[in-house]
Amino acid sequence: MALEITQYLLSAQSPDANVRTGAENTLGQFRDQNLPGFLLSLSVELSNDGKPTESRRLAGIVLKNSLDAKEAATKDHLVQQWITIDNTFKSQIKNSLLNTLGSSVQEASHTAAQVIAKIASIEIPRKEWPELVGSLLANMTQLDKPASLKQATLESLGYVCEEISHEDLVQDEVNSVLTAVVQGMNVSEQSTEVRLAATRALLNALDFARTNFENEMERNYIMKVTCDAALAKETEIRQAAFECLVSIASTYYEVLEPYMQKIFELTSNAVKGDEEAVALQAVEFWSSICDEELELQDYEVPESGDSSAPHSHFIEKALPTLVPMLLETLLKQDEDQDQDDGIWNLAMAGGTCLCLVARTVGDAVVPLVMPFVETNISKTDWRSREAATYAFGSILEGPSIEKLSPMVNAGLDFLLNAMKDENSHVKDTTAWTLSRIFELLHSPASGFSVITPTNLQKILGVLLESIKDAPHVAEKVCGAIYFLAQGYEDAGPSSSLLTHYIPDIMTSLIVAADRTDGSDSKLRSSAYETLNEVVRSSNLVETSQIIAKLLPVVMSKLEQTLNLQILSSDDREKQGDLQASLCGVLQVIIQKVSSADETKPIILQVADQIMLLFLNVFACRSSTVHEEAMLAIGALAYATGPEFGKYMQEFYKYLEMGLQNFEEYQVCAISVGVVGDIARALDEKILPYCDGIMTLLLKDLSSAELHRSVKPAIFSCFGDIALAISEHFEKYISYVLPMMQSASEVCAQMDYTDEEMMDYGNLLRRSIFEGYSGILQGFKNSKAEIMLPYAPHLLQFIDLVAKDEQRDESVTKAAVAVLGDVADALGSNIKALFKDCSFCAELLGECLQSDDEQLKETAAWTQGMIGRAFSVNG
Repeated sequence: MALEITQYLLSAQSPDANVRTGAENTLGQFRDQNLPGFLLSLSVELSNDGKPTESRRLAGIVLKNSLDAKEAATKDHLVQQWITIDNTFKSQIKNSLLNTLGSSVQEASHTAAQVIAKIASIEIPRKEWPELVGSLLANMTQLDKPASLKQATLESLGYVCEEISHEDLVQDEVNSVLTAVVQGMNVSEQSTEVRLAATRALLNALDFARTNFENEMERNYIMKVTCDAALAKETEIRQAAFECLVSIASTYYEVLEPYMQKIFELTSNAVKGDEEAVALQAVEFWSSICDEELELQDYEVPESGDSSAPHSHFIEKALPTLVPMLLETLLKQDEDQDQDDGIWNLAMAGGTCLCLVARTVGDAVVPLVMPFVETNISKTDWRSREAATYAFGSILEGPSIEKLSPMVNAGLDFLLNAMKDENSHVKDTTAWTLSRIFELLHSPASGFSVITPTNLQKILGVLLESIKDAPHVAEKVCGAIYFLAQGYEDAGPSSSLLTHYIPDIMTSLIVAADRTDGSDSKLRSSAYETLNEVVRSSNLVETSQIIAKLLPVVMSKLEQTLNLQILSSDDREKQGDLQASLCGVLQVIIQKVSSADETKPIILQVADQIMLLFLNVFACRSSTVHEEAMLAIGALAYATGPEFGKYMQEFYKYLEMGLQNFEEYQVCAISVGVVGDIARALDEKILPYCDGIMTLLLKDLSSAELHRSVKPAIFSCFGDIALAISEHFEKYISYVLPMMQSASEVCAQMDYTDEEMMDYGNLLRRSIFEGYSGILQGFKNSKAEIMLPYAPHLLQFIDLVAKDEQRDESVTKAAVAVLGDVADALGSNIKALFKDCSFCAELLGECLQSDDEQLKETAAWTQGMIGRAFSVNG
C-alpha cells in the first residue's frame, strides 16, 4: 500500500544539507526495501491535488527516473525491475496516473502523461496494457470532460506514439488515435491548449498513419486540418503544424502532389511574414523535400531514369518562386551570428536550403541566383553584400563545372578583395565561400582548378593576411587554406606550385594557433587541422626538409604544455585540448616522413625524444590526449619497427590502461589498433607482453559493459598478434577460436535490414575473417594442423556470407582472402573439407568477374592456392 511521503519529498529539497541528506537516505531505503510500495506512493502523491506542488513535482521526477534512463544498461535494469513488480501494484500505479491526467494542476497532468508513455514503452510491446489506448480515447469522446483533461490525454497519446513502434498498435487503434488527434486539431476546437496538444500529438503519430495516408479521403482530411492549423492565430500551433508538414514531406513524399500548391502558399507566407520559429519550419519543409529528391536521384538507374519510387520533381517545378523566396531570407541575418556557434536563424536556414536546392537541380539554379548576387554584392548595406556572398557560396555544389567555372573565375578576384571589407560578417562569409570554391573547384589531379600558377600568389597573399583578422574570420580562412592544400594532394607536378609557399603557410598557421584573443579554442584546433592537411598533402620529395624544421617546433610546443600551471578543471581541459592537437600534428608528421625510406631517418633521429614526450603526456591523464597520443604512438611504432621494443617496458602500463578504459571506449578502440601496429612492428619481440595483452583483449570481448563498436577490431588484432608470434599463439587458440566461432554465429542472427546493424555486421564479419587470416598465416610454416578442427566452421561461415547479396565489398575481399589462406596453410588437408563446397567456385567466379582489380587479384590468388592444394598428393 501507499505510504505518506510528502514530508520526505519536501525535506529532500531543503536548503539545509543535513535535512536534505536525511530525507534522501530515507527515500532511498524505502525504494530499496519495497520498490512496488515506493512507486505506488509516488504515483499517489502525484495524483493528489491537495498536496504541495513541490512534493508532487519531485514525486513525478523520481517516478519517471525509476522507469527510464539515458544509459542503456541502467535503462534495461529499470525495465526489468518494473516487469517483475506484482500486477496488483502495477494496476494501482497505472490507474493513479490515468486519474492524474484530470488534475487541475497542469504540471502534474503533464508529468503523468510522460510517465504513462514510459510505462507504455515497456508494456505495449509485451502486449501487457491492451486497455490503455481505449482508456485514453474515452477521455476524448465523453462530452462533459474538461478541456484540461483532453489536453493532458492528447499529450499522453503523443508521448505514447513517440515511445512505441508503429508495429505495436493494430490498425483499429491507430484509426481511433488519429481520429481523436485530428478532432482535437480541428478549427472548431474551442480550447487553444487542446488544439496545440493535438497538433503536437499528430507529429508523433504520423509514423503510424501509413495505411491512412494511402486512403485518399483520410489523407485529404489529415492534410486539411494540418494546413488549417498552419494558419491558426497562435504561433505555437502554427509552428507545430509546420513541423507536421516537415515530417509528412519526408515520410509521405510520394502522395504530396495534390497539396503542394497549398503548401507553397503557406510556406511562402510564413517565410515572408511570420514569427521566426514558424518561418524556420517553413524553410525546413523545402529542405526535407530536397533530401527526399536527392535520395531518389541517388537510386535512379542512370540509363533509363527509372527508380522504384516516384520522383515528382517538386523542387524543379517550384524553382522560379522558391529560389527568390530563399534569397530573401538571406537578408535576415543576426548581428552576432558569427560569434555564436549555437545560433540558427532564418538566413542560415535559407542558405542551407539553397545549398540543397543547388544539389537537387544543378545548373538550373544558377541563372536564378546570379542576378541577386550581382545586384547586392556591391551595395553599401553590409547585409546585402553578405547575403550576395552567401548565395554565391551556396550554389557551388550541384551545378556542372562548365556552368560554374566562368562565374567563379570572374568572381574570384572580387572575393579576394572582399576579404578587406570593413564588415566582419562579410569577411567571414567570403572566407567560407572561398573555402567552398577550393573544396569543390580545385582538383589539379583531375585536370580542373580555378587556382593557376598566375593567381596562386595573390590568393595566398590574401589568405595569409586575413588569417590575422578577427578569430571567427581567421577560423574560416584556415578552412580555405585546408582545401587549397588538399587539392594538391597526389596532383603530380602541380603540387610543386605550393611548395614555395609552405614555410610561410606553416608559420602563419602556428601563429594563428597561438593566438589568445579567441573566446574558445576553435581557431586553434582549425589552425592545427589545417597544418596537418598542409603536411599530409605536400610533395614529400620537395618538402621533407621543411617538415624536418617543423618537427622540433611542434615537439617544443608539446613540451611546454607539460609545465602549464593547472589551477582549475578549465585549465586542465585547455591543456588536454592543446596536447591533443599537438600529438595529432606529430602523428601526421611521423606518418608523412616515414612513408619513404629516404626521409625516415628524420624521425628515427628524434624517436627517443618523441616517445618520451608522449609518455609524459600520458601522465597528464586526459582521455582526448590519450586518444591522440595513442594514435601517434601507433604511427611511431610503424616508423621505428623492431626498434620500438625499447619503449615497451615504459609504455606497457599506459597500453594496459587504454585496453581497460571501457568508459571512454574510443580510447579502448584506438589502444586495440595500436596493439596491432606494435605487433606488426615488433614481430616476435612482442612475446613478453602477449600474455598480458591477450588476457585484456579476451576480457574486453567478454565484457557486456564495453561498447560493441570496439569488439570487431579485437578479432583483427588477434590476427596481427598470431602473425607476429607464429607458433607461440598456440596457447591462446582454445580461448580465441571459440570466441570467433560464437561471434560468427552472432553475425548469422543479425538483422541486416537495419542500416546501422548492417554496417556493424559488415565490420564484424570482415574482422573475423581478418583474424582467421592472420592466425592461419601465423601457423602456416609450423603447426598448421592446429587449425584443422576449426576449418569446417570457418567454411560454413564463408558459405553463409557468400549467400548474402547485400554484403559489403570489403567483406567479400576478406572472405576470399581467408579462403586462400585456408588452402595455403592446410595444403592437401583441404581436399576432404572442400568436397561439398560448391559455394567456393561460385564465390570465386563472381569475384573474377568483378570490376575491382584488387578483388580480382585476391580471387585469382585464392584459386591458385586451392588448385595447388588439390594437386599435391596426400
